[in-house]
Amino acid sequence: QVQLVESGGGLVQAGDSLRLSCAASGRTFSAYTMGWFRQAPGKEREFVAAVGWSVGSTYYSDSVKGRFTISRDNAKNTVYLQMNSLKPEDTAVYYCAAKYTRGVIINDAQYENWGQGTQVTVSS
Repeated sequence: QVQLVESGGGLVQAGDSLRLSCAASGRTFSAYTMGWFRQAPGKEREFVAAVGWSVGSTYYSDSVKGRFTISRDNAKNTVYLQMNSLKPEDTAVYYCAAKYTRGVIINDAQYENWGQGTQVTVSS
């Protein structure tokens, strides 16, 4: 089990950047696949990005590919989501998730641990 705490959300204008952070507890963080998901009002939760336990194994949704970058610092037990060229449609609550596995996972139902979420609002 791992506890996750997201931070870094806020209100920005279209075209701005934000970096979300997700701090994880526990000593086996490097063994977890980490993912970012988001949920906009009235919509289902959707996959954003994921990074596998090994550095360099990443996957992105088409809607954020080229604009968002997921990374992890295993020494700090933290995963990041750098969001550039933000659009109003990126407005959502962003959630960090973790699963004790090697592979990159994009299905939210397979993640075992979730943070409380952080709000990102992009104004036009």
